[in-house]
Amino acid sequence: MSELAPETEPSPVSPEAAPRKRPKPGERRVQILQALATMLEQPGAERITTSALAARLEVSEAALYRHFASKAQMFEGLIEFIEQSVFTLVNQISERETDHAVRTRRLVVMVLQFAEKNPGMTRVMVGDALVFENERLQERMNQFFDKLEASLRQSLRDAAAASGASTPTVEAQVRASVIVAFMVGRLQRFARSGFKRLPSEHLDASLASILG
Repeated sequence: MSELAPETEPSPVSPEAAPRKRPKPGERRVQILQALATMLEQPGAERITTSALAARLEVSEAALYRHFASKAQMFEGLIEFIEQSVFTLVNQISERETDHAVRTRRLVVMVLQFAEKNPGMTRVMVGDALVFENERLQERMNQFFDKLEASLRQSLRDAAAASGASTPTVEAQVRASVIVAFMVGRLQRFARSGFKRLPSEHLDASLASILG
């Protein structure tokens, strides 16, 4: 989760130096989110307590709540990272790739690669880490996939219209829902296999079958 790394590295200090300085504003929030994401990568880590998170960071639980009002807000921080990372790339792909078929394929590959590189985030994306948390978190992840499906639907509708389909909107809706179901299934298998079954497994052949 290098994208969440602090913007500046701490300066080296000698053994005789004074006690380490307090984190800069915002830096501790980043550290908390990094720790939470890392803990979610461990087997059986679907539910993480604030006490365990505080212990990993070697701070008190009260220190966590100075930066986040609740654990739900911590998860919202992870969801924001997922949303910003994925949809920034979705927009870039949409702007740069004019071939609709290639655009759709690149979008699917990008989402699966993001999950593969961020296993802890995958548990959030499929909801496994949110089961015992506030319902609004799962609703937000549902909205994430709805928005992803809408992006696919637009691209697929344009492709269907260009190919002369009689009902491009209907065709696009069906295909977009199938593609999102495929992605979610790959992410769920990845998370529930203990991150052993990679989302990219046999991906080229799978996409050839789904996308045609």
